[in-house]
Amino acid sequence: MNSRELLAKWGLPELSGNGRFVTANVMDSLGNGLVLAFTVLYFTTTTSLPLGSIGAALSLGQLVALPAPVLAGPLIDRFGPRAVVVAANLVSAVGFCAFLLADSVWKIVVVQCVVQAASSVYWTSSRGLVLLAARRRDQARWFGFIGALRNIGGGFGAAAASVAVALGGDGIRALVLVNALTFAAAAFLIATWRPGAAEEAPAPTTRPAGSGGYAAVLRDGRYLRLVLANLAFVLAAAVVPVLLAVYITEVLHASAWLAGACLVGNMVLVALVQTLVAGMTERRRPRRVLALAAVTNAAAFAVFGLLLAVPGWLVAVGLVPAMALFTLAEMLSMPPSGELSTSLAPEHVRGRYLGVFQLSWTVGNTIAPALLTMLLSRGPLWPWVVVGALNLLAVPLVLSLGDPAPEDGAPQDGAPQEPAPPAEERLAS
Repeated sequence: MNSRELLAKWGLPELSGNGRFVTANVMDSLGNGLVLAFTVLYFTTTTSLPLGSIGAALSLGQLVALPAPVLAGPLIDRFGPRAVVVAANLVSAVGFCAFLLADSVWKIVVVQCVVQAASSVYWTSSRGLVLLAARRRDQARWFGFIGALRNIGGGFGAAAASVAVALGGDGIRALVLVNALTFAAAAFLIATWRPGAAEEAPAPTTRPAGSGGYAAVLRDGRYLRLVLANLAFVLAAAVVPVLLAVYITEVLHASAWLAGACLVGNMVLVALVQTLVAGMTERRRPRRVLALAAVTNAAAFAVFGLLLAVPGWLVAVGLVPAMALFTLAEMLSMPPSGELSTSLAPEHVRGRYLGVFQLSWTVGNTIAPALLTMLLSRGPLWPWVVVGALNLLAVPLVLSLGDPAPEDGAPQDGAPQEPAPPAEERLAS
């Protein structure tokens, strides 16, 4: 079995010619994972500010950074996704260096705003980079692969933060500098990368009349339905990291180690199986796979809710199918949502479309802690009922999307796919 057959068997995309892109994604995933896990620990360790002030400053910084994807959209359309990704990585590097100077509330607000805005801009524009790396027949594999890297990065970011805290103030400051260097290295790798599938096409010189700007996105009801449906998936993804530990220990009165085991199991399964799932579903219509993911999410939350009715000794057993369904839904949703977010967007304003799509992530992750904890305070069943219902409501939304136009390379169920035309043909068309 040659290397290409082995990649295909494991659901991995064709990586030849894209080594720098993959390496940069590993660095970015680790760095952005550290942003999520590291900031509170860093400022509680290196400053004398009270925890409440640090939390308020971080929340305010994230709130100020909320419009970043919308601001990034026109930049992507004007300069291309590669240039914007490089700039976002360099801003992230500067932002992490500025952590060393943040010793007051207002400085924490500023540096949090910088790193969160850069992270949002990176994830907005990186979807466009996937189109440069992917051949038409392996877009789903690329989105699955990048999703697996993102999940692994979050886990290792949390682990690195824990190790740095154990080493004390010097260790945690050293980690800041190392992380800044990795963002700078990722920027260099993306800037010097030459895509294996095709070179980046120049921006179109003409645009269809009346179709430019964010007005085009707001008039596109189909794309807005995708964005709204994705908000349900974002809230679903937030349920486990936000509520799981509290639900297991405070509501189900089970051991705290079960929450850690669930989170680690989720990370390991996504790392090992995500690409296989993407490979198995790549010939299915993305909207149908996304609808299946929504139903699977609802089933997972139903099992979580049913744990309220089981005896304590059965909780650990019941968490296994609940987490298995949740993880399966996560792996099913990542490739088709990424694929649809790009294929349903007109090329000349794709950056603006991706900016609006990224808003579903930033808004969802911003409101999730307050919304989910408020629901839990109303009763232990409410979070599972509400988020499960939102995912069921997302099913008709995604099924109504139809399929991307044939020129977008949308796969047909069970149908063999034609190989992509040569790069020069695509650029000339």
